[in-house]
Amino acid sequence: MRVALLTGGGDCPGLNAVIYAAVRKGINHYGDEFIGFLNGWRGVLDNNFIPLTLESTDGIQLRGGTILHSSRTNVKKVPGGIEKVQEVLKLNKIDALIALGGDDTQSVTLFLSENGVPSVGVPKTIDNDISGTDQTFGFDTAVMIATEAIDRIHTTADSHNRVIVVEVMGRDAGWIAYASGVAGGAHVILVPEQEIDIDHVCNLLKYNYDHGKHYGVVVVAEGCHLPEKGQIIDEGAKVDSFGHARLSGIGEALAEMIEKNTGFETRSVNLGHTQRGGVPTAYDRVLGQRYGLHAIDMVHEGKWGRIAVLKGLDITDITIKEAIATNRRLDQRFFDVIEDLEAKV
Repeated sequence: MRVALLTGGGDCPGLNAVIYAAVRKGINHYGDEFIGFLNGWRGVLDNNFIPLTLESTDGIQLRGGTILHSSRTNVKKVPGGIEKVQEVLKLNKIDALIALGGDDTQSVTLFLSENGVPSVGVPKTIDNDISGTDQTFGFDTAVMIATEAIDRIHTTADSHNRVIVVEVMGRDAGWIAYASGVAGGAHVILVPEQEIDIDHVCNLLKYNYDHGKHYGVVVVAEGCHLPEKGQIIDEGAKVDSFGHARLSGIGEALAEMIEKNTGFETRSVNLGHTQRGGVPTAYDRVLGQRYGLHAIDMVHEGKWGRIAVLKGLDITDITIKEAIATNRRLDQRFFDVIEDLEAKV
């Protein structure tokens, strides 16, 4: 078969591992031929691609980012987009398409699959919030990076007797904030799934000062809602083609509220894209390759409109429609962990 791959949406560590494994098994076990469209769905619309061979993909599983580059291109909003995709795939004699991406990318994959384009998906989101899969590749790396940053924040916050608010990724779900906050020993952990109680936050920090620890570390997900302010949207930033506004600044806004309400000197740090960057952890390299191996098997089994998922220790697949119907979010089990580790105030 002649198979095409693409990566859509934000990059994350592990994308290259998926590409590497799919190409390696496809060529060695199935005799497939591969191309990779550049810059996500835009590459399909522009007929812009590179050949993917054993030689060109050798060693890429060790690297972060994506050798195919990426974009946030919504085929459904491009006049004649679906027809153009079908035309380009036919022109290049493509038998199947493997799309690596999150909810937005996979909404396009599903749309194409329902309109005659043989397509399968691989879930990709740094936020770890795709429904139906227990974990996405890249999440482990992001948590490791955020945790290391929080470890470093402790020492400087302590040295200067400050509160430092660390803003991490997480638009709708607080997986990174939860995992890095717990691992990094944050005194306050705030996630989008719960309302922020600013009085409770300040009381937790005052407890530190009253009990000999004259500093505090607060971890907050970018998608949290502040009282009376809601989500903090980056002013001047345009929404993407899927209608998402860029979130940024809740850490700074929260720091101002904390300082006003407690009198403690408070600073903020936004980890931003550092969480996406760099080489993937060993776990993400292995997980990404397992997704890639299953994706090429899905192609040869004709499982169109389905997406690979991790269930327990097994890689299996479900319908894309099921996977993108809802976000996978933290629930009471995880709230209990946060609350049990907090000071009793």
